[in-house]
Amino acid sequence: MSLLYLDHAATTPVRPAVLEAMEPFLTRRYGNPSSHHTVGEAAAGALADARTRVARVLGMRSGDIVFTAGGTEANNLAVKGIALGARGVDPRRRQVITTVIEHESILESCDYLRRLHGAEVTLLPVDGTGCVDPDRLAQAIGPGTAVVSIGYANNEVGTVQDAAALAAVCAAHRVPLHLDAVQAAGWLPLAGTGADALSIAGHKVGAPQGTGVLAVRGRIPLEPLVHGGGQERGRRSGTENVAGAVGLAVALEIAEAERVDAAARVAAVRDGFIAAVLATVPDARLTGHPRHRLPGSASFTFAGASGEAVLLQLERRGIVTSSGSACAAGSDEPSHVLLAIGIAPDVAQTAVRFTFGHGPAPDSAALAATVASSVAAVRSGT
Repeated sequence: MSLLYLDHAATTPVRPAVLEAMEPFLTRRYGNPSSHHTVGEAAAGALADARTRVARVLGMRSGDIVFTAGGTEANNLAVKGIALGARGVDPRRRQVITTVIEHESILESCDYLRRLHGAEVTLLPVDGTGCVDPDRLAQAIGPGTAVVSIGYANNEVGTVQDAAALAAVCAAHRVPLHLDAVQAAGWLPLAGTGADALSIAGHKVGAPQGTGVLAVRGRIPLEPLVHGGGQERGRRSGTENVAGAVGLAVALEIAEAERVDAAARVAAVRDGFIAAVLATVPDARLTGHPRHRLPGSASFTFAGASGEAVLLQLERRGIVTSSGSACAAGSDEPSHVLLAIGIAPDVAQTAVRFTFGHGPAPDSAALAATVASSVAAVRSGT
């Protein structure tokens, strides 16, 4: 039985064009870009080209691009690096602002700053759809604010924030805004958001796992997390992953080229699927914003049916999906995101997330019927 993969928010398959672009730098052009000979210089040239191509998609300068080992590292570098960099310039800047629904890489970075550096962490609330109120952000910012870090789009419920409004607030207060754009890449505009820093994970857009980018404007002081030989303009030491950088650049360009058409096509399938699930599954509830959500994201709770049990039933029927963030897989605790938007703990544990990719979309009515039969099987104990 072939499986229908609907967990693209967790990871996506590597694109064939990406593998083709990476192959020379894994087999023939394998030089260290810091080496001062022709083989190393060829690798350095490829790295510089990848940096320029990524910067073009993100609307940044090539010097703003820091290649990382993924989205988690990029988020850590953004939150810790900008906060500590600001504090190095002005010791009074100790406040970090984020929201209660962020990815663990953001929340744990903030907690690290609180525990070991005495930072004041402000967690903004969200409404029942997962949206941040820009006015609440404006009220929270003070003279000691070092950085604001907010997810452009939520990985669990798919809610998309008003990035322009949040950026305008931060600009008015001269506070840097970091957007975690890991889920947004390939679906939402990345250039022109007004953010001072953006995080990207390669494996969300068709590049290999273990590749990522933090784009941070050169005027923003940034304290490195990894010290050593001073690569990446001193912001991330260590021999660069040239093949990974090349692959990420190609994947990001393809995703951006497809973005507008793919988003419209997939959103239409998503809307049909959401409507069919709500119409056919008793007590199904859509989580996240009904309109301002990622084109490929549909997330539900099914009261009275364990989310993990529903996942097993779906897989028996040939559908692979998830109950939420892959980074929290295996946890028995209800999702902090669902709790933050007002869902009761017992209902939060019934969550199931369906995330579509850029490829051919399934029939939404047939998919909804499979969901309905899976939930019914769990509720009946069969």
